[in-house]
Amino acid sequence: MSSTDSRLRIAVFASGSGSNFQALAEAIRGQGIPAELALLVCDKPAARVAQRAEALGVPAMLFNPKDYPSREAYEEEIVERLQAEGIGLIVLAGYMRLITDTLVKPYYGRIINIHPALLPAFPGVHAIRQALEYGVKLAGVTVHFVDGGMDTGPIIAQRAVEVLDEDTEESLAERIHAVEHELLPETVRWIAEGRVTLNGRIVNVRREG
Repeated sequence: MSSTDSRLRIAVFASGSGSNFQALAEAIRGQGIPAELALLVCDKPAARVAQRAEALGVPAMLFNPKDYPSREAYEEEIVERLQAEGIGLIVLAGYMRLITDTLVKPYYGRIINIHPALLPAFPGVHAIRQALEYGVKLAGVTVHFVDGGMDTGPIIAQRAVEVLDEDTEESLAERIHAVEHELLPETVRWIAEGRVTLNGRIVNVRREG
């Protein structure tokens, strides 16, 4: 029996550059989080995140959705792989596809997503642009459980980011992403240590000490 058998096995779903994937991998390896980044699931085989996974030695399931007749068809294949790998937590980190009940139902309460806004404000795409155009003074980051809706699941953690008068979408995004790279590993630690409970829409996090 290996020393990692008691660790939470994690699959990260990503579609783009994979900066959150990288931050999570580095935090798990460097901060003693009792988890193992066991699999990358990526719908864009040429994405930078696939290169990051290879460099880190993380196995990857790369697929092209156009090769399947439906979203449910490739999700069935994904679920089979997740079950074969003994995955206990799914992290959506820049995965740019809606997921269906095929994936949500067997893993409800074990799927989280990171979103660059203070939900329930500004769900969906271009959240940072939406926040700037609305004129809010606080933007931020939310980590939430996934329930199949558009960023509607129960909220686990949030952190605010001040919007400056001179902010552009790019400058605000840079600060928001820096917060994401801290909050996502922290949240994963809480889950891996068994400190998160979900009751309806209410999430409780048992603090240390």
